[in-house]
Amino acid sequence: MQPKDAVALIHSAVGDRSGVWADLGAGRGTFSRALVEILGGESRVYAVDSDATAVSELEKLAREVPTVTVMRADFTKGLELPALDGILVANALHFVKNQAEVLARLVAMLRPGGRVVLVEYDKRAADRWCPYPIGIAGLPALAKAAGLGRFTVAESRPSNYQGVIYSAFADRPLDAKA
Repeated sequence: MQPKDAVALIHSAVGDRSGVWADLGAGRGTFSRALVEILGGESRVYAVDSDATAVSELEKLAREVPTVTVMRADFTKGLELPALDGILVANALHFVKNQAEVLARLVAMLRPGGRVVLVEYDKRAADRWCPYPIGIAGLPALAKAAGLGRFTVAESRPSNYQGVIYSAFADRPLDAKA
């Protein structure tokens, strides 16, 4: 996926919510770049990945964009981040077996009213590249288990691989305890 395609896929899901965001499972930074473009220069983006090669690529981005902070960490095992206004998990949660449990821990890092943006696949069979796909039909149960409001699908298009790739967002309730 090219950065412009990533921007198109997540732009309406991210909206005009600037602030402190984390791109979890950031890979080589395609969606981190898109997030920086959407949020503008005043927002901080933590690009987090556990893979050394990916982190090396993310560090190149951080040298270009001083508002990007790179962390080598496994987002499924707990992170030390400041309170977040938003979390982007693009093509990463489908590698996690216990998605609801992990997402609930991540949501706890959000400020009340903070947003989670997912990029995932619908109508895709499980395989080694997407072992635990999150179909659109599963979003209501995932949101409830994670302590989020309702997921809204923002964009979707046919995937180059299989099924449909989509972006969806849900907010942490304002009355959630920080």
